[in-house]
This record gives sequence, structure tokens and C-alpha cells, in this order.
Amino acid sequence: MGDWYRREIMDPGKQPLLFLLLGFLGAFLFIRFSVRMIRAEVSWWPKNVTPGGLHIHHVVFGVIFMVIGGLGLASPIGGERPWAEIEAAVFGIGTALVLDEFALVLHLRDVYWSEEGRLSVDSVVLGAAVCGLLLLGAAPFGVNDASVDGAPASGWTYATVVVVNSAFALVALSKGKAFTGLLGILVPLVAVIGALRLARPGSPWARARYPEGSHKAQRAHRREEREGWRRRLRVKVYDAIAGKPSQP
Repeated sequence: MGDWYRREIMDPGKQPLLFLLLGFLGAFLFIRFSVRMIRAEVSWWPKNVTPGGLHIHHVVFGVIFMVIGGLGLASPIGGERPWAEIEAAVFGIGTALVLDEFALVLHLRDVYWSEEGRLSVDSVVLGAAVCGLLLLGAAPFGVNDASVDGAPASGWTYATVVVVNSAFALVALSKGKAFTGLLGILVPLVAVIGALRLARPGSPWARARYPEGSHKAQRAHRREEREGWRRRLRVKVYDAIAGKPSQP
């Protein structure tokens, strides 16, 4: 196990990224446990931070952690051990705290326990997935695939690969497939699949290219109904991890 860790993590310089992911996951699980304890009004658990009656959301602390971690990583000691790992973990903690209230920042109002607040959990899951893929060696837009027999490709080859893979990712996003499109930035095959499949009803692609009552519009609605079990499963998993949203 030690040899594997040194070969796959330490030698390629991935240990700071691993610490970032561990800090990210640990901070998200802790803050969700904390807010659920506060929501349940558990007497022995610390309450919200409200100096002078002002509720300071944890996104504020997240921004502070991200600034400290980012500055540390960019500083002269940012590439040295153990500072690289420490600063990366601090940055990961801050990122989790910010993304956990992403919906609040987006709406500029407290939607944490509302249905809109699920967007925060989506962003955390996506962030963890992207970090995990980077840890496994994925590169944005498949630029690693541009090399031939390990030899560096030309600038034009890199540019072509990036443009083509970006186009597939954008098409997938326009079809209402946020996870597929964003993950496709790191795994181009995922973006290709998302770009070739039917668009989700109501997406920009569907509104522009699937006239109401057309064959494709009907197929898209039927498929959306068939795949409803996936959304229900996702909701159950999110409820178990992050808590159920409040009823309107």
C-alpha cells in the first residue's frame, strides 16, 4: 500500500490535491452535520454565529479560508512540504463552505433549507467529482489525449482538441445536462454522450429545436418521465446527507 501511495500520489505531486479533497469532504460533512444539529435545536450543540444579531453565514468563513489557502499556495513556500498540503487542505475546507451555500450566493437570499438550496448540494457533488477526476489524472478538455506516443503535440493540435471538446461540453450544457456537460470538461467522452442524446424538456436546446408537439419533443418528455426514478433516488440521497428542505 505504501509503495502504491508513493508511486500514484507522492511521486506525481498529487498529495496536495489529495489533502484538498479530504479537507473539502471533511468540511462539507461537518458543516452539514452542524447545521442539521442547529436546525433540530439540539441544546448542547453551538448555535449560529450571530454577533449583534447579524447572522454570519459559513460562506463568509469559507471565503476567508479560500483566501488564506490560495495566498499560501501562491507564496514561495506553497510548493514545499508540509505547507503545500496544509494550504491545500485549508483551500479545500474553504471551497466546501462556499459551495455549501452556493444557492444563497446565487439568489442573494437565504434559501438554504428551501428547494432552491439543493443547488448547493449539486455544486458540492460536482466539485468533489471534479477534484476526484483530477486526482485520477484527468486533464481539462482531454489535452492529454492530444499527445502521440508520449510526444508533445503541436499547439494547433492542442487548440483543435480543446475547441472540439469544448463544443461537445457546451452542447451538453445547452441540452440541460449540467453534470454531464461539466464533467465532460474533464472526461470528453461524457460530453460527447450528453451532446448526442436528446435534450431535456425546457432546456435552451429543446426550446430552440424541438417545436411543441413534434416527435422529438414528445420523445424528450417520455424519456424524462421514464428517468424520474433517478431524480427520486438523488433526492433521497441528498435528504440523507444534507437534510430535507422545508415545506413551502
